[in-house]
Amino acid sequence: MPSPETFDNQVPVTWCPGCGNHSILASFKDALVDLDKTPDQILLVSGIGQAAKFPHYMRCNALNGLHGRSLPLATAAKLVNHELTVVVFGGDGDCYAEGGNHLIHAIRRNPDITLLVHNNQVYGLTRGQASPTCELGFVTRVQTHGVITTPLNPLALAISQDASFVARGYAGNGDHLKELIKAAILHPGFSLIDVLQPCVSFDHRHSYQWYEKRVYPLDETYNPNDKSGAYSKVDEWGEKIPLGVIYKKERPTFEHLQGVIQEKPLIAQKADPSMVE
Repeated sequence: MPSPETFDNQVPVTWCPGCGNHSILASFKDALVDLDKTPDQILLVSGIGQAAKFPHYMRCNALNGLHGRSLPLATAAKLVNHELTVVVFGGDGDCYAEGGNHLIHAIRRNPDITLLVHNNQVYGLTRGQASPTCELGFVTRVQTHGVITTPLNPLALAISQDASFVARGYAGNGDHLKELIKAAILHPGFSLIDVLQPCVSFDHRHSYQWYEKRVYPLDETYNPNDKSGAYSKVDEWGEKIPLGVIYKKERPTFEHLQGVIQEKPLIAQKADPSMVE
């Protein structure tokens, strides 16, 4: 039986003390334990950024790619060995700015992978510039007069393209986040979890105290299959911020549509160079 220590890579964690990434890491390990996963069954893929350091701190298969390019790598890995549990980690810059185009096409293809975005509304690795989710008027060292561009609503974007699993978690509620991660991994298809993650170094507005006054879990009466209702929920921001599975859509997975891997994973198949000739 695995334990959280099973996935401990025994390397120093270099995130700032108090960073929300620490609790995301703990919740993810707990989710894998509950799912009875072992390190050899897991592949973590990331790009560049503070969130992208996540695989460094996990004992399992890991692949670091280019900035914003983690989703194509993860999709390819899942096609080659669809028996792997493939999880992508990135920040709101890595996934919504540099990687925004790949996010759209991952939603289209619907590979059976999970994407966890650490959304702290700033570029934490490069010392606090505005990210695509940064609120209007937010002052940074670069945007000294305040952000003037409208923030991206990634969950509304995902819902508009019928992403098969769209959720929001919060780093300050580890138990709730753990259950979201488990549900996302078990879901057959592309799963997006946008995790609200306080940045204690560069975003002093969206603190743990700020979120605690606003976040609330969706109750059992909420229907994630209702697209109109899902749009209403992701429009809530400010005084109330909903957490949970916001939208679900049953769709065939990318791997299911590939006939060549129905019998066994591509990695287990014998290559025949004469076919190319």
